[in-house]
Amino acid sequence: DFLPLKCDACEEVFCKDHIRYDDHKCGSAYKKNVQVPVCPLCNTPIPVQKGEIPDVVVGAHMDKDCKYNPAQQKQRIFTNKCLKPGCKRKEMMKVVCEQCGGNFCIKHRHPLDHDCKGSSRPTSKA
Repeated sequence: DFLPLKCDACEEVFCKDHIRYDDHKCGSAYKKNVQVPVCPLCNTPIPVQKGEIPDVVVGAHMDKDCKYNPAQQKQRIFTNKCLKPGCKRKEMMKVVCEQCGGNFCIKHRHPLDHDCKGSSRPTSKA
């Protein structure tokens, strides 16, 4: 039995039952923490220097350097604009014409509906 044991963070002396940081509620355990905290807003890893308290460093990042943009959270869903002249519809997913490769709305997805200028294959299989 190697008693007493010295805590490598706070330098206090403890028995084997209380040597763990949690067991003696070590106030200096953060000095030995090697995890890199991540900003909860922008999901960027925040570098913490030895001896700094991670909560304080992340808080300072959030106050000064954080690139979080609340407007970015509300991203547009309907971004695929129909290429048919005069049509302003947008779809959630791309609807690509097999002949010309253009992106169209549901209404103009068929080659006959958007005056397809694609390959010389017949526009109808019927």
